[in-house]
Amino acid sequence: MRHVVVISTGGTIASRWQGDGYAAEAAGQEVLAAGAVPEGVEVRVVDLFTVNSSRLTTDHQLRLLHAVHEVLADPAVDGVVVTHGTDTLEESAFFLDLFHGDRRPVVFTGAQKPLDAEDGDAAGNLYDALLTAATGRDIGAVIVFAGQVWAARGTVKQHTVDAHAFGAPDGLPLGRVEFGRVTWGRRRPRPEPLPLPAPGAVPPRVDVLMHHSDGDTVLFEAALGAGARGVVVVGTGAGNANPQVAEAVRKATADGVLVAVSTRVAAGAVAPLYTGGGAVDLVAAGGLLAGTLRPGQTRIAVLATLLSLTSPSSDLSRLPSEQDGRSGTGTATAALRRILEAAPQALPASELYLVDGVGK
Repeated sequence: MRHVVVISTGGTIASRWQGDGYAAEAAGQEVLAAGAVPEGVEVRVVDLFTVNSSRLTTDHQLRLLHAVHEVLADPAVDGVVVTHGTDTLEESAFFLDLFHGDRRPVVFTGAQKPLDAEDGDAAGNLYDALLTAATGRDIGAVIVFAGQVWAARGTVKQHTVDAHAFGAPDGLPLGRVEFGRVTWGRRRPRPEPLPLPAPGAVPPRVDVLMHHSDGDTVLFEAALGAGARGVVVVGTGAGNANPQVAEAVRKATADGVLVAVSTRVAAGAVAPLYTGGGAVDLVAAGGLLAGTLRPGQTRIAVLATLLSLTSPSSDLSRLPSEQDGRSGTGTATAALRRILEAAPQALPASELYLVDGVGK
């Protein structure tokens, strides 16, 4: 018998009609009862909180992170399923993945249709997630949706309402769930997990700012004025802005603020190709390129970096020195660089093949 713990956090999978719209209200046991449990799997439910995921905060994500680690402290548990709203599922999944070093999986799933929909997808997604949690190994945190298993890193919500909501613009799924079994693909080794944040750590402010025609530094400076310790610049193209933004980045990084550069383009990596305020200048100003991470997950990378440095177990001596004159800034920059430059777990389409039995 396999033992899986379901941690319920709300979302559409727990939502019912409220008269003028849907809202999360169902407890985890109600969500579980809406579908079948795979044969040979025993389930325990933990109701952590019940919210629409657009309302999620870092405090919620920290509670979830510590809850998962507490559950996995029990060696009898074979895996964890997190039921979660789809709006910010990609952020929470990547957040947990960055801190996850256990061989047992953490499987995120949800639904595009509410719990009481006759043609809903909640039951099927939950069944697939339970099966993945019971059988997967060394896959970290993953997203199971519409019969596919996606690595947390790089996976985003690609459609607002379609049943096939999630995908990785720059890769393929880790596996598929079909006919009551999971078929896995070849995967790269996982990077070392970050140390857990200290209990009671105060979440730092990390803002996301999009560049556009007529873009200036007003919102960037407002973020810094509000106390942001990290900023994600969402550039055009391969990560470009203008000279004013590049100068703002230079000043911010000199003051110890972490700045990462992503793109508003749906697929492809940011790259230092252009000057005139482009990625070449943003990197010279101290910004770090986010590779293929989209803006939401780039913010999570910055947030997780800052939180990890509060950990009592954080071994800062292992990180390369990048000191810039302010205590701790170089260490934070090195830690963030390590996250942003890590290879994705899933392989690109040209290298991926599916093989039975891998990951068990």
